[in-house]
Amino acid sequence: MEKIQEQFFDIGANLTHPSFEKDTTDVLSNAKEVGVKRMSITGSDIDESIKAAELSKNNPNFMVSTTGIHPHNAKEYSPSSFTEIIDLLKFDEVKCLGETGLDFYRNFSTPEQQQVSFEAHIEAAIDNKVPLFLHERQAHEKFVEVITPYIKELPESVVHCFTGDKDALLKYIDMGFFIGITGWVCDERRGKHLESLIPLIPLEKLMIETDAPYLLPRDMGIDNSSRNEPKYLPHIARRIAELRSESPELVFSAIYMNSLNFFNIL
Repeated sequence: MEKIQEQFFDIGANLTHPSFEKDTTDVLSNAKEVGVKRMSITGSDIDESIKAAELSKNNPNFMVSTTGIHPHNAKEYSPSSFTEIIDLLKFDEVKCLGETGLDFYRNFSTPEQQQVSFEAHIEAAIDNKVPLFLHERQAHEKFVEVITPYIKELPESVVHCFTGDKDALLKYIDMGFFIGITGWVCDERRGKHLESLIPLIPLEKLMIETDAPYLLPRDMGIDNSSRNEPKYLPHIARRIAELRSESPELVFSAIYMNSLNFFNIL
């Protein structure tokens, strides 16, 4: 009997990054060969969001995209510029608002600038009834403080690239968020603590992503200076399955269906 190919959905790939400019076609082909059936291209500012939308429109039935202003770029936020972000939601392939949230690790934009942009995204997600693609790094308490007043109205949202501690994870689960896991779990230096947390994520709230070209899974034995790609997503999925009690088939199937439903792909 022929083996049914596993299906994977990369919910966060930064394919508008310059490192993909010359070989996007090969990157997509290589991803498809290993079972990556769908992916979402992340928008992190106006230009990137426009490029992500164009890329997804050129690859229907394979790509969707997000539109948003990353907390690093929150200093670029203004009501007029944000109108351009919202306008991209008119395209069928643009399914989600973000990447947005708070990042107090880098503070490339001030905490105040980040909060203003974050709240604009939250309110727009509620108004337009679209999910949020959320980023939080070393800002858990303020993040929860900002989003809590909106939680009852908030559409489904995902805390992408989760790297926090147990208390943060349980709080996000309690708030109803999906959790996005990257190759950070494959990093013995920084991601070891995630091994005990992965089983705590309800299967119906779990999704996976590469965050390509960042966060190359270190345990693959590839030169760490190499570019991460969507083709490495199955490796991340298998590592997650190893850490859980369910069968790999159930884990992969649930993650894939969670992602289709999250991005409202019928």
